Amino acid sequence: MIRRREFITLLGGAAAGWPVVARAQEVGKKYTIGVVSAGSQVIEGVGPIRNTEVWIAFFDALRELGWVEGKNLLVERRYGENRLERLPVIAAELIRLNVDVIVGSGTLAPLAAKRATSTIPIVMAAAGDPLGSGLVASLARPGGNVTGMSLMAPDLGGKRLELLNEVLPRLTRVAVLWNAGNPYPALVFKETQAAGRTLGVEIQSLAVRGPDDFDGAFEAAREQRPDALITVEDPLTLSNQKLIAEFAAGQQLPAIYGLREFVTAGGLMSYGANPSDLFRRAAGYVDKILRGAKADDLPVQQPALFELIINLRTAKALGLEIPPTLLARADEVIE
Repeated sequence: MIRRREFITLLGGAAAGWPVVARAQEVGKKYTIGVVSAGSQVIEGVGPIRNTEVWIAFFDALRELGWVEGKNLLVERRYGENRLERLPVIAAELIRLNVDVIVGSGTLAPLAAKRATSTIPIVMAAAGDPLGSGLVASLARPGGNVTGMSLMAPDLGGKRLELLNEVLPRLTRVAVLWNAGNPYPALVFKETQAAGRTLGVEIQSLAVRGPDDFDGAFEAAREQRPDALITVEDPLTLSNQKLIAEFAAGQQLPAIYGLREFVTAGGLMSYGANPSDLFRRAAGYVDKILRGAKADDLPVQQPALFELIINLRTAKALGLEIPPTLLARADEVIE
């Protein structure tokens, strides 16, 4: 496994303007943060979400800033288990606990928290579309109790389609697996449709809204027989990463994803923002808020690091030759 820009990622926190060593400032009490995610507490084949790479990055960054769970920081974790009806319930639980800050993963979790409170600060760890979803009034001046990190960058859908086209020059039909209940995948799907019209590639929708919808989406893909698959990242698809990767492998479908976790699970390649960098930077905002800053004074930040991951083992199993020019641009190659 070759990781070419690891040191750049490690510099992400420093670039955001907060130090790498713990601050010496004395904290006079224990603060409580509430962590809320629309996804599952456990990802098959990975383990509890609290131990995944992004949350390791988040809590490591907090420790570097002087916040240690069990010492001066308490953490209340809540998961929606990919059931949208649970989000208002678990958000209300955190409000009743009167946490000092809520950290929301993705888009739906901070949305549920915002609907539950207008006073407790909310930090988005990696929200897909903060503006379009109504989380903030603007990126520069969020205008309320929500701020943090945006996962969205212009034309992600088009970039992923172009990368597939490099691997499959005769690409004509691509299926997109996306969560229709989440504003961010909906936006990426529309971008992919627009890029498909430009490139002359037919885009087929495989929309899901919950864990029970995957079987139907997979059956539709079998009937439509696309040349390739794009999976839009969100808590629902991430929680089912192994299932999706196994389906793509079983159907001999070259697939591109938004997160490297899908590639380590057996997917062909991924392209998107570096989520660990976003979570690390989100920890910097939690630190600032616990030390007195207001959410409205902290502008929403967009991704600074993007990564292309390629799984050569999967390419070989699919009988694909990855162009050398594409391999040269990869941030990580799994061999």
